[in-house]
Amino acid sequence: MLLNVQNRGMAYEPRIYRRRVDAASLVPFHVAVKETDLAISARRDLTAEALGLVRALRGDLETFVASNPRFAETFVPYEVPEGAPPIVADMARAAAVAQVGPMAAVAGAMAEHVARGLAVYSDEVIVENGGDCYLIGSTERVAAVHAGGSPMSGRFGIVIPARLQPVAVCTSSATVGHSVSLGRADAAVVIARNGALADAVASALGNRVHSGEDIQRAIEAVKHLDGVQGLAVVAGGTLGVWGVARLVPL
Repeated sequence: MLLNVQNRGMAYEPRIYRRRVDAASLVPFHVAVKETDLAISARRDLTAEALGLVRALRGDLETFVASNPRFAETFVPYEVPEGAPPIVADMARAAAVAQVGPMAAVAGAMAEHVARGLAVYSDEVIVENGGDCYLIGSTERVAAVHAGGSPMSGRFGIVIPARLQPVAVCTSSATVGHSVSLGRADAAVVIARNGALADAVASALGNRVHSGEDIQRAIEAVKHLDGVQGLAVVAGGTLGVWGVARLVPL
């Protein structure tokens, strides 16, 4: 589905992407280790537990990259040896599916691994990592879509029903944040059960969009990828939606 919205002269007002998922009834807390900067919500403050998970995951990733620097540099899939750390293997598999470099999957992979680790302590967990989210629980949530200077930015959200969880909602953007994108999409959102896959496919989707005219072709190119459940793409005033991505106004 494609929808076009014209900018009616409203000035763009930056949104804080930390508010992108409705986390009502949960306790929010923040964990940062080097470049990994997570906003987490759970039944209680699990800062210590989250820090332990992040440090362990980063340790696995950094140790692997030290011996395999190409893993962190390439923009194409990278085959990893059997026995690679789980987060590394997840990133490599996702990159192979999406045909991007494995680091395109790092934020989504980190969000999922931390969320699953915290699920031992809390039946409801939301982990947001630079706009890439992983949700575990039995409560319907709404993820707001921040799309840079698009007139649609902050105007709609994606409903994440309980039946879809655990699930990842990951976003690639050429106009928001520091991620590398070969396209010009304001937001390319992917819903998938696997965090690394959602992140990698979001990059692949965003790479294909240079204007609103590219959205339908870009969606057709990635919607068949195994594990992808829903897509939403914003480029300027044009929006494309596919799959389980059900939108609501904010």
